[in-house]
Amino acid sequence: MQRTRLTLLLNDLGDQLSLWLINPWRRISLVVISLLSGYFFAIAISAVSGQIGAQDIVIAVFLVVASEFINWLVYSRPWRDPDLLRKVPKPLWIDCLNSFKLGAVYAFAVEAFKLGS
Repeated sequence: MQRTRLTLLLNDLGDQLSLWLINPWRRISLVVISLLSGYFFAIAISAVSGQIGAQDIVIAVFLVVASEFINWLVYSRPWRDPDLLRKVPKPLWIDCLNSFKLGAVYAFAVEAFKLGS
């Protein structure tokens, strides 16, 4: 790729963002925000699909497939450096995606208990 001003700017912004996210408190806060976002997303999906009632099965299949894909992505890799045989931290976007999924699954379970009572 050519070294234009735009590519240099984007590379510098990406480097600054990755340095900013090295702080563990910022990483934890992003993971908690994605957990709560997953909870909110699941509550919104269950409210909308419950009102419409036409696409319940399609939405359920999509959510199960998405959840299983995230599980495969997060848990299928050992996240180890093969040369040094030490643990390498997971990328932030994988932790955020996993916590989003956990929040959504928790919200669906809470909604199921509310509907069952």
